[in-house]
Amino acid sequence: VNAKGKDEPLDDWLCSDWGENGEHAPDIVAVGLQEMVDLNAVNVAVDNKSQQRSQHWVERVRATLNSRRNSNNDPMRAYTLLQQKYLVGLLLCVFVKSPHKQRVKYVHSDSVGVGVMGMMGNKGAVSVRLQFYDSTICITNSHLAAHRENVAGRNADFANIFSKVSYDIGDEAVKEVIRSGSLSQWATGTSSVGIADHDLAFWMGDLNYRVDEQIPTDKVIELSQKVELEELIANDQLNIERSQGRVFQGFEEGVLTFQPTYKYQPGTDLYEQRPDKKLRAPAWCDRILWLAQEPSHVTQLSYKRSELNISDHKPVMGTFAITIKDVVQSKREEVYEEVMKLLDKFENQTLPMVGLDRISLDFGEVRYDQKVTLPIKVTNTGKVVAQFRLVPKLDEVTLCKPWMTVSPTYGMLIPGEQPATLNFTITIDNATAHVLNTAEKSREQPATLNFTITIDNATAHVLNTGREVLEDIIILRLENGRDYYITVTAKYARSCFGMSVDELVTYAEPIRNVPLDPIRRAETQGPNPTAALCVPKELWRIVDAIYEKGLHERDLFTASGIAEEVYQIRECLDTGAPFGEFRIHSMTEVLISFLSNLSSPIVPRTLFPTLEIDAQNIQSCSRKFLEELPPIHYNVFVYMISFFREALLYRESNKLSAAKLARICCNCLVIGSNETNPMEETTSSIQRRAGMQLIMLHFLETNSI
Repeated sequence: VNAKGKDEPLDDWLCSDWGENGEHAPDIVAVGLQEMVDLNAVNVAVDNKSQQRSQHWVERVRATLNSRRNSNNDPMRAYTLLQQKYLVGLLLCVFVKSPHKQRVKYVHSDSVGVGVMGMMGNKGAVSVRLQFYDSTICITNSHLAAHRENVAGRNADFANIFSKVSYDIGDEAVKEVIRSGSLSQWATGTSSVGIADHDLAFWMGDLNYRVDEQIPTDKVIELSQKVELEELIANDQLNIERSQGRVFQGFEEGVLTFQPTYKYQPGTDLYEQRPDKKLRAPAWCDRILWLAQEPSHVTQLSYKRSELNISDHKPVMGTFAITIKDVVQSKREEVYEEVMKLLDKFENQTLPMVGLDRISLDFGEVRYDQKVTLPIKVTNTGKVVAQFRLVPKLDEVTLCKPWMTVSPTYGMLIPGEQPATLNFTITIDNATAHVLNTAEKSREQPATLNFTITIDNATAHVLNTGREVLEDIIILRLENGRDYYITVTAKYARSCFGMSVDELVTYAEPIRNVPLDPIRRAETQGPNPTAALCVPKELWRIVDAIYEKGLHERDLFTASGIAEEVYQIRECLDTGAPFGEFRIHSMTEVLISFLSNLSSPIVPRTLFPTLEIDAQNIQSCSRKFLEELPPIHYNVFVYMISFFREALLYRESNKLSAAKLARICCNCLVIGSNETNPMEETTSSIQRRAGMQLIMLHFLETNSI
C-alpha cells in the first residue's frame, strides 16, 4: 500500500465477486498487504509503527467485510478475525464466517525476514496456518527482492522463506492430522510442519518478478497500455523461472488476463512516466499462487485486479472453490475397525520379514547430465504387516550422502501383496557434474523408493580432486524387525565440466583419460609445469568449431540447442573425439555451459570494482582489472572477449549487441553457476556486479585488449 492510509473504500477489491446481496461471499477471506509502513532504516530496525498500522488496516478490512451492504446485519454472514501477523511493512489477516468458527483450530503464525543481511524484515514473509474442518490450510504473504535484474535474489528469497517457515502445532494436532489420513506427518516424527506439509497452501504478495529485460521499457509500457499482453506474459520472469523449475516448484497460478499492476502514478490509473521520476517497466509484481496435495481439490473461480488508487500498485484478488475434508466420526470408526480386523488377521508371534531381489546396486559409468535408474524389488515374505523406513547410519543425522536423495523414506507392505519396487536413480546435471551425479525424484507407484544421486558443481569438484567417490550404504529398517544394508556404487566418467581452467590447462590429453585417483594421476601424468597450455584445449576446440561454422547465425548464444547434440558435443570434448555435423546453437549452448560451470569463475569476486564505474574511470578500472587477473584466467578472458568481438562483426545477421554480449559475459565469466549464494547478495554486491558488466561492455566496444 506504499505506506499510504487513504480511506478509499475497499469493497471493489475485497467484495467484487460477492454478488449484489453478498450471496457469493466466501467462507474464508485472507488479505495480505505490503509496505504498510515506509521501509526506512528506523522502521526496519525498531518496528515502531507496524503494530499501529496493522491494527488500522485490520479494522478497515473487518469493517468492509461486515458492512451492512455485505452482511445485511445477519450474524450468520458476519466474519470473525482468526489471526493477524505483521512484520515491518507486511500484514496478513485471515477471517472466517462465523458459522465455521467452531470448526477452526490449531491456528498458528510465523514470520521470516530475508531483507538486509538476509534476516531483516524489509523483505520477507508472514504466514498463518489452520485446520479448517479436517483439512489443513497455509496462507503466506511475502515481499521479495526488488529490481528488474535481480531474478536470482527473488528465487533465493522464496527458497529461504519456504524452508524457514515452520509451525510447532503440538502433538495433539499431529495425532489428529494422522487420523485424518496424513501418513507423511507420521514419517517426520515431529510436531513441526512447514508450508508444503498442508493439504492446501496459498502464496500471495509483491513477488517483484518483472518482464524480462530483453523487452525495452518503452515497449513494455506501450503493450501494457494497449492491453496486448501475450508477449509480456511469455517474457514474465516468474513464468520463465517456474517453467525452468527454479522457483515455486509444484505451485499453480491462474492465467494473467489483466494489465500489469505496477508501476502507477499513486492516485491515478496512469503508468509512471513523469520526467522527474525513474522510468520503470510495468510488471505483474503482485501474484497469487497455490499448492495442493490433491490438485483437483482447488478450482480458481477468478483472478483479477482492482482499480483502487491507494498506491503505485493495483491490488490483485483471487477467488477459489476448494474441497475440504470433513471426517464422519462414525464412518471413520467403522473403517478403523475393519482395518484393525484385517491387520489382526495377519498378526502372529513372528517378526516381520522382507526379501530384496538384490542388496547391491552398481550403476557402472555415469556421465555428466545423464539420468540412470535401477530398481530393487521388496517383497513381504513374512506373515505380518511389514512397515519399513530408511534410517541414518550410526553417528550421522542424514539418510545418505549429500549427493543422493531417497523418496519415499517409509512404506508398508501387507502379506501377499505385490512387491514394492525401489528405483535408484542417478542424474548428472550442470550442478551435479561438479561432484559426480544427480539423483532425481521420480514418482512411481506408492510402494516405490526412488534413489537419486545429484552431482552439483561442489560435488564434481571434490570428485575431480579425488576427495569423494560415488559410494554409499543405505539402511532399510523394519519396524520390530531387522535392518537391511543396500550398497550403492557408481563410477564417474570424468568431464571437463565442473573443473577449473587452472587444472584443465595442465592436461594435453582428453580429460576422460586422466585418472580421478590423485596417486594414479601423479604416476601417469607426472609433474611437467612447462607443458601447460595457454587456454584449456576444450575451450579452444569448441570456440574454433563455432568460428568455422560461421558467426552469422541469428540469436547466437541465446537460442537453445538440441539436447541430444549437446550431450554428444560434451562427449567429444571429454574424449577428444572429432565433432560431427552439429547445429551451431548446440555448440554455443555447450560453450556457455562450460564457462558457467567452472569450479571457479574466470573473474573472481575479489576483482569486482569497488568504485562506481563512469566514463572518467572506466579506462583505468579496466586496465587495473586486467593486471590483477591470474595468468590462465587472463588468457581465457582475453581469448573470449576477442571471440565475442569477432561475433559482433556479424551483428546485422546474428542480431547480437554489445550490451547483450556483456550480460552473457557477466553470467558465464564473472558469476558462474555456484559462485555466489543468492541469499547472501546485498545491494552493494549487486552494484559491483553491475560495474563489472560495464567493464565487459567497455572491452567489447573498444580495442582495450
